[in-house]
Amino acid sequence: MLFSQLVYRIAARTPRNSLPSRRWILSHRRYGHQPTFRNSNENKKHLDPVSLVGDELSLISMRLRSMVVAEVPELASAAGYFFKEGVEGKKLCPTVILLMATALNVCTPELSPNVLGNTLILDLRRRQQCIAEITEMIHVASLIHDDVLDDADTRRGIGSLSSVMGNKLAILAGDLLISRALVALASLKHIEVVSLMATALKNLVSGETMQMTATFEQRCSMECYMQKTYNKTAALVSNSCKAVAYLSGQREEVATLAFEYGKNLGLAYQLIDDILDFTGTSASLGKASLTDLRNGIITAPILFAMEEFPQLRAFINSSSDNPANVDVILEYLGKSHGIQRTTELAVKHASLAAAAIDSLPETRDVDATNARTALVHITQKIITRNK
Repeated sequence: MLFSQLVYRIAARTPRNSLPSRRWILSHRRYGHQPTFRNSNENKKHLDPVSLVGDELSLISMRLRSMVVAEVPELASAAGYFFKEGVEGKKLCPTVILLMATALNVCTPELSPNVLGNTLILDLRRRQQCIAEITEMIHVASLIHDDVLDDADTRRGIGSLSSVMGNKLAILAGDLLISRALVALASLKHIEVVSLMATALKNLVSGETMQMTATFEQRCSMECYMQKTYNKTAALVSNSCKAVAYLSGQREEVATLAFEYGKNLGLAYQLIDDILDFTGTSASLGKASLTDLRNGIITAPILFAMEEFPQLRAFINSSSDNPANVDVILEYLGKSHGIQRTTELAVKHASLAAAAIDSLPETRDVDATNARTALVHITQKIITRNK
């Protein structure tokens, strides 16, 4: 499907043949990289990533629903709001973490196929599943808190927790999820993993603080935008991928490759998310479109458009005070290459994520190979998604 079918809803006046197609996206070289995905050769069948870990995802969902219990029923109901069946979201983070665990769980003499070896393998997998559970709890807690800060009405196609139960209970529900995540993290008794996940939490707070306190000049900086994007979106998945590598007993260079995959996947995901904020509908996104722009948050498409049209700065600086400026900004964005250049940057990071998987030590293990193929396939899927 052409990517132009997904983007530039705002640019109806722009010639259709000037819009980027999926083929163009995967072959463009403006940034000096080769955005191909080496693990996805034509003779390899695409594996559905979720199908490889579907049973485990269901198990994790059941565990998460049982973990958010509290002595106060209202708090338990609030904490489990986004873990109910049907509103659990894309489950991208746990899917990636479980696939990364499989990709790195190459048999060693210590994990030989005997009774003791099988017990060790099962114990390792349970600990890696725990990282997926911890990550999902932290992720959902951050969404709940974000909705309070942004005064958001909807999330995942339903009312946000804060709009349904109020800000105070929403904040406490997010806090409960983080506390449950920390208890689970402590149970792993792995100091390096604890440090990684604590760093991810720190990054989340730093990213939100950057967004709240940045000056206008900082908000107009691509460097600040990318740092904030890493903190808010990519830090959690990158540190989680590195955590499962540590649990697998992998060398530091392999753990770093796992980190680089998560980092670049997270950056690519958010860049596409920022495009969809302009091109998607509220129904497809599960939340209001143009939310960032109306809240005065400047993202990559606008930053690139500003390079072509410096006069945009004046309209952006007052967009939250004057709603009419939003239409002017969208008009300039439609005339610019902002969407196209953001797509190129997303493809660059997706390609770097795929390259990290390609650089992992060779393995003949079928499950590990399939997981690696699926991880590369995810880098392609996030580029062409429309929600």
